[in-house]
Amino acid sequence: MEPAPLASLQEEGEGEPCESPSCVSAFPRGYAPLDWSAYFDEERRLAIPDTEDVFNVYMAGSEGPVVFCLHGGGYSGLSFALAASQMKEKARVVSMDLRGHGKSTTSDDLDLSIETLSSDVIAVLRTLYGDSPPAIILVGHSMGGSVAIHVAARKVIRNLHGLVVIDVVEGTAMASLIHMQKILANRAQHFPSVEKAIEWSVKGGPLRNIESARVSIPSTLKYDESREWYEGLSEKFLSCPVQKVLLLAGTDRLDRPLTIGQMQGKFQMVVVRHTGHAIQEDVPEEFASHILNFIARNKIGPNGVEIPGLIKKWQH
Repeated sequence: MEPAPLASLQEEGEGEPCESPSCVSAFPRGYAPLDWSAYFDEERRLAIPDTEDVFNVYMAGSEGPVVFCLHGGGYSGLSFALAASQMKEKARVVSMDLRGHGKSTTSDDLDLSIETLSSDVIAVLRTLYGDSPPAIILVGHSMGGSVAIHVAARKVIRNLHGLVVIDVVEGTAMASLIHMQKILANRAQHFPSVEKAIEWSVKGGPLRNIESARVSIPSTLKYDESREWYEGLSEKFLSCPVQKVLLLAGTDRLDRPLTIGQMQGKFQMVVVRHTGHAIQEDVPEEFASHILNFIARNKIGPNGVEIPGLIKKWQH
C-alpha cells in the first residue's frame, strides 16, 4: 500500500503518549484507525449555494446550544471527536473540516487566507441555520482559534453567545512560526501505513491520546502556516463582544495585551495542566467539562441566554 503523504501532520507541540486515566483508551491498545461514527451521530456534506464549495461537517447531539468547533491547521474536524462524545448529551456539537483539510472540497483548496477561512465558517453557519440560528458558541483550536476570533469580530453571526479559544496567543504564535517551519521541514514525509502515521503522532509527534489519534490522524493533510492567521489577534480577541474563554497549556503563552486584558477581567483564562498543544485531543473529558461549565455559568440555552421568564438573544 502506498498511502498519500502525511507530512506536517499537526501545527505544534510534542510529548510522550498520555497515560493518565482521562487519556487511556477504552479500546484495545494499538494504532488501527477508528471510525467517526463511534463519536459523532452524523457526517454531512454541506454544499454552499451558488459556489463549488462542499464542506464536510460532523454533528452530535440534538439538544442545547450549538458548540461549533474549528480545528487547527493540519488537523480536521475529527480533532474534536472524543470531546464531542462527552458533550453531546447536553449540547449540539458541530465540527467542520476547514478548507484544504479533511474531506472538504472547494474551488481553491490552497486559499487559506484568514478572510476566506472566516467567510467559509459564516457560509456554513448560514447554510445550516439560515437567518434564525440557535445559540452558538464558537470553539477554535490554534489556527481555528484565529478563525473563530475573526468570525466573532465581524459581528455577523446572529445569536452568537460565546467564544472559546484553545492554546493560541498572537505573541507566541508569531514568534514560533520560523521555528515551527524548521521542525515541519524535518518531519517524516511518508509512512508505510496509516497505522505507522498514527503511531508516530503519539510517539514522536504532537499528540498524547492514542484513541484520539486513531480517530483524527487519518484525515489530516499537509499545510503551511501563515502569519496573517495571528497578526493583531490578541486585540481582536479582546474586542469580541461576547463571553470569552482562553484555554492554555501553559501561562507562559500569554502576551502583553492578553495579560492586561485578563487582569481587567475581559475574559476567563483556564490553564490545563499536563497536556500538549491539542488540549481537546489530549484530555477530551476535561476539555468537554470546561465547555459545558462555560455554557452553564453563562446560562446559555438552545435559543440564547436563559433568564427566568425571559429568553434573551444577542442580535445584530
